[in-house]
Amino acid sequence: MKKIILSLSLAIGLATTAFAQPELVTGPAISLDKDTHDYGDIAFDSNGACQFKVTNTGNEPLIISGCQGSCGCTVPKDWSREPLAPGASGKFSVKFNGSGANKVTKTITVTANTEKGSEVVKITAFVKPDPTITK
Repeated sequence: MKKIILSLSLAIGLATTAFAQPELVTGPAISLDKDTHDYGDIAFDSNGACQFKVTNTGNEPLIISGCQGSCGCTVPKDWSREPLAPGASGKFSVKFNGSGANKVTKTITVTANTEKGSEVVKITAFVKPDPTITK
């Protein structure tokens, strides 16, 4: 009898775990399609552009109040200024002017009305040397 009760308890426990519902996010929540964009090798002072897709995975409207690059060579723009309904998606673009040398990493901070308050994405590139400078 003990073996039957133990087996039933184990089966019920496994069934409950297998069909558990995912944890619901209360309030707005931001999900990005990627956390880094790699431009690869680029020429010195060349321009590059990329986009990041933003999805509201919460249950209340998501409001992106700003996007800020870590320096003047990294310019985020065109972010979705209207509230994103639950399940809706938007985007923002980032322009990078290829200044610097060798491996370069810059960040973009996305400020929103989420519990965390902001998300950070990165862009990276290997900037080739300035051809006008001779050694």
